[in-house]
Amino acid sequence: MSFDRFESLIQKTIDFFRDKAERTVSFFSSKFKDSKIHKGLVHIESYGYYHYQWWVKSKARERLVDFYKNKFKPFILRFNLLNWIFHLTAHVCYKIGLRKQGRWFKTAVHDRGLNRHVFYRYLLKELFLYFFVAFLFFFFIFFCNQILLIIQRILEKKVPLWDVILLMTYALPSIIAQSAPFATLVGFLMCLGRLASENEILIFRASGHSYKTILFPVVSLGLAISVGSFFVNDYLLPVGTIKYNKLYRSILASNPAVELEPNSVKKAIDKTLVIGNVNGDKVSDLLFFDSGEDDNQRIIIAGNSVVKKSDEPGVLMELEMNDSTVVMFDKNNRADYDVLTSSLMQLNVFESSISSTSNRVSPREMTSYDLYKKIKEYQTYEDYSQRQLNSYKVEYNKKFSLPFGSIFFAFLALPLALLFGKHNGQTIGLIIGIVICLLYWTMMILGQIFGNRGGLNGFWTMWAPNITVFVSGTIFYFRLVRK
Repeated sequence: MSFDRFESLIQKTIDFFRDKAERTVSFFSSKFKDSKIHKGLVHIESYGYYHYQWWVKSKARERLVDFYKNKFKPFILRFNLLNWIFHLTAHVCYKIGLRKQGRWFKTAVHDRGLNRHVFYRYLLKELFLYFFVAFLFFFFIFFCNQILLIIQRILEKKVPLWDVILLMTYALPSIIAQSAPFATLVGFLMCLGRLASENEILIFRASGHSYKTILFPVVSLGLAISVGSFFVNDYLLPVGTIKYNKLYRSILASNPAVELEPNSVKKAIDKTLVIGNVNGDKVSDLLFFDSGEDDNQRIIIAGNSVVKKSDEPGVLMELEMNDSTVVMFDKNNRADYDVLTSSLMQLNVFESSISSTSNRVSPREMTSYDLYKKIKEYQTYEDYSQRQLNSYKVEYNKKFSLPFGSIFFAFLALPLALLFGKHNGQTIGLIIGIVICLLYWTMMILGQIFGNRGGLNGFWTMWAPNITVFVSGTIFYFRLVRK
């Protein structure tokens, strides 16, 4: 929208409200003629008209109108945001002694022939538009796949609607952090593919510009997306996770049956709970495997159970188990076991035994700085758990590798789109982007598994997908330049 159109729109808005005000005053004046309301409206109208005439004839208005017409409006019409950013960067480079870089930034958006800032502004606008559309696409995929299924299960347990809305809100940062890198790849591929198939890239190249000139705004927008995604991943995600777990624990305290899914298996470090049918607070066919401190195992079987709330701290729920059977045996000598039967038994289930949200702060609930301090603190212990240390290292590297994957995807998108997007660039970009996203996501999942369970180095497992994307982008870029 141009400045003249914006100015006319403001004037039309003022005229609209002025007309509505005059109509309202005339309506009430005719409706309540010769009454106190009519006299009050007449008084207000005359009072407003007096001050309006005073403002029209005042010197302050003349100075404001003169400033608007002679200074502000010409400045806005001449102002270019991209040029201002580059000139400001050049000024900073001069101040800190980087004169060569300062000269480059000062002349970066001006060149003979086609003015670069026109192309940059056009390309950045198109890239951001396609990124936004792709972001909505991935956002709704992750939202429906991860959040709505959980929310559906919680709503079935008659949890208050406002608590469910808060849970959805607290889970949004994780969806945003996952969607941004994939949206960068797919959006940039579709945008650059369209420009290539419609020969717009060819026109810019024919004006004497190299592929580096096109690569610069692409990577710059990828960097901006990475910085925003890192803020979400490093700050909003831990805050949202903490609040999500806190609210979820309060929901479990008021309604423990939320955690019991029908025909499911709940696993902890040394405990497993097999759940049958769930109907309200009644559970059938419970099977509980537990290992005690004396290395003995016990199996608890119950036909029907009733779930009740518990007032004791740390206890998630109380299970009143009818017709229960307890089998206790030694792991080393399974032939020696004891069997107990009872018509009614009460079992306390602790949060750490069944719930995925405990009071312990998980790596997901920490910022990168907190994780770094925790890793350094762990390494000072003599008897630290290597598995726990690996989980912290994996999460620490993931906080950087996932959001900054947008830069690598932006770098890969340019050569892929220009090489394979000459015909039907949007469709080809969409297909290639989705395939690469699936491969990238698979590598991330495998990296987390190998890092947490296999004990592999967290840096290499989390950065391997980005390194692969960067190497592939470099190969395709040199192939594009040689072609």
